Amino acid sequence: MASIAYSSAAFTGTSASDLLRSSSNGVSGISLKTLGKAPFSVKKRDATVAAKLKKGKKHDYPWPADPDPNVKGGVLTHLSHFKPLKEKQKPVTLDFEKPLVEIEKKMIDVRRMANETGLDFSDQIILLENKYQQALKDLYRHLTPIQRVHIARHPNRPTFLDHIFSITDKFVELHGDRSGYDDPAIVTGIGTIDDRRYMFIGQQKGRNTKENIHRNFGMPTPHGYRKALRMMYYADHHGFPIVTFIDTPGAYADLKSEELGQGEAIAHNLRTMFGLKVPIVSIVIGEGGSGGALAIGCANKLLMLENAVFYVASPEACAAILWKTAKASPKAAEKLRITAPELCRLQICDGIIPEPLGGAHADPAWTSQQIKAAINETMDELTAMDTEKLLKHRMHKFRKLGGFEENAQLDPKKKVNMKKDDQIVRTTPNEELEGEVEKLKQQILKAKESSSKPPEMALKDMIEKLKKEVDHEYSEAIKATGLKDRLDMLREEVSKVNSRDQLMNPVIRDKIEKLKDEFNQKLSAAPNHPTLQYKLDMLKEFSKAKSLSDAATLKQEVNKKFNEIMSRPEINEKLEALKAEVQNSGSSSFADLDQGLKDKVLNTRKEVELEMISALKSIGLVVEGVKSNAKVLSEKDSPSVFKNKVDHLNEEINKKIENVVSSSELKNMIELLKLEIARAGNKPDTESKSKIEAIQKQIKQRLSEAIISSELIEKYEDLKEKNSEVEQSSAGADESLQKETKYEEPRLEINLGANSSFAQCM
Repeated sequence: MASIAYSSAAFTGTSASDLLRSSSNGVSGISLKTLGKAPFSVKKRDATVAAKLKKGKKHDYPWPADPDPNVKGGVLTHLSHFKPLKEKQKPVTLDFEKPLVEIEKKMIDVRRMANETGLDFSDQIILLENKYQQALKDLYRHLTPIQRVHIARHPNRPTFLDHIFSITDKFVELHGDRSGYDDPAIVTGIGTIDDRRYMFIGQQKGRNTKENIHRNFGMPTPHGYRKALRMMYYADHHGFPIVTFIDTPGAYADLKSEELGQGEAIAHNLRTMFGLKVPIVSIVIGEGGSGGALAIGCANKLLMLENAVFYVASPEACAAILWKTAKASPKAAEKLRITAPELCRLQICDGIIPEPLGGAHADPAWTSQQIKAAINETMDELTAMDTEKLLKHRMHKFRKLGGFEENAQLDPKKKVNMKKDDQIVRTTPNEELEGEVEKLKQQILKAKESSSKPPEMALKDMIEKLKKEVDHEYSEAIKATGLKDRLDMLREEVSKVNSRDQLMNPVIRDKIEKLKDEFNQKLSAAPNHPTLQYKLDMLKEFSKAKSLSDAATLKQEVNKKFNEIMSRPEINEKLEALKAEVQNSGSSSFADLDQGLKDKVLNTRKEVELEMISALKSIGLVVEGVKSNAKVLSEKDSPSVFKNKVDHLNEEINKKIENVVSSSELKNMIELLKLEIARAGNKPDTESKSKIEAIQKQIKQRLSEAIISSELIEKYEDLKEKNSEVEQSSAGADESLQKETKYEEPRLEINLGANSSFAQCM
């Protein structure tokens, strides 16, 4: 350490040019080296300034004392802070890999026994090795989404720089964003693969705790994204294709990063990447989290390692939001669709790079070579495009994500929980509404007198208008009765039950019924009750008129279709020929006809029915059943066959009763009944009577349960129906045959289901 003292007078007579000479010449011709070695002092009356030269610590550059000029990647790689680990990483076993560890332990034990005893255990070792390989294949070919998440976060998984130094021939790292500091969570640099120069940008995680702290666990700050942006501009200027490696749980979200503009930095990167004129390939090597990954992921092609994941929110965060617990992360991982196969199916990912069994950390070198091959193949495709086509390709990749459909009808199940628009209901004054109602009534009456159609459009509009009016009046009545809050709460409960696709709780059903009864009781006291009643009556009246009108129209259409079918020449010819055959046979009933003629009649009737059914379907009707007016009794339903079926059913019932009576349970109950009767004697008391009645009731219940089985009930109902048909057929057989001697054309009975009012009118 040296001490220097000088004054302004020491340089009296020295020119300014002499003072500003190069430091190599020193001050006034004296070198700085000499000044540093020996102190000098000029004693003058002026104030003296003393200064000390402190020896600084030498900067520790990562350059070895004897650098190898033939090192892979070139001599400049010696400058990189990223060096091979001095100690091998400790193996980490994931929870779902524990069965493999047990097999591996057995293999180690067998090998140790072989070494200690000198015996030959090669067969057992081979068997265990085969078992291990098979278990490994079965496990890694059927991974669940959450298991892939754990593999993507594996502590020993190769990082960005691990892959870079494996796939590049030369690589030099570039630092800094020129506005802050060098963020170690994002690494950038220029490298070559097979004599092709690329700009590499990647998110770097640590391989141990010390490195993770230094790299901020792969979570970049705004400085890191601005560094990446600077290198993108550099690559675009010099025409270097860009390859980005994504491996981050997300951007660093601390207070300082937000103050420095984290969101703005990510947004700037997104905007810039869509305008770069060089090919861009992004590869997800671990986990890609949210905007922190997308900030360097707006590429022409997005590739993913087989066990990598790409998500908007981590499964744990999603589970905490939706299910209020991070334990639901497996379910969240499945629903998020974050694995490479799922994203490839959704066309977010453009390709999957295979990994070895056990994950990328099982064989990092092999994984790196697969990445290298994927980069070369993809860049061959992209470099063949001109600039305009390349920019359009990148734009279309992101524009096609998440398809949408205009004017699409929403699924009612999804629409349940959607917030309804607040619509202002404008009610019509009563005087005006009454005038419109009277006017429409007059039009309907005139239409009836002239046998013409009523005004359908006016009728439909009036019904819709009255529905809105009635809804509004009901809302006002609910408010007036003070039940609106209870109704809203009940609606929320019902919507929650419906959203879970569960059956309605009986408690909720009871609440609905109670609220309905209370509302009906208070409705008459509501101020708008007369208006509501008037509008309800008008709505019912016009709805009935519309139903009658629709029924008449529908009846005309059905008759028209029926006449069209029956007037067809081919059907007329068949019917005439069939009439002649029936008359020539001389039979007095359908049962007397020979089997061939019976089949012919039935087939012709079936053809006509099918034609009519297809005609009815063409006008939008659903035919639920077809019956002929004349009931035909087949040979299978003859009285003798019917009697045999009844006898058989009685036998089955008796057999069931015998089986129950002979059962040990019923025998015990009968014995207990006898015992109670004997105890009671001639004058049983109230308690004895109740016991006897209870036992008798149990015995009857057991017998009824045995008899009333589903199979016996079906047979009984079938026989009951056949019995009614037999009675009707036998009672009016002669009369119907006399009427049908000329072969009456078959008629159809149509059950219109929901349109029951139409069916009544027909």
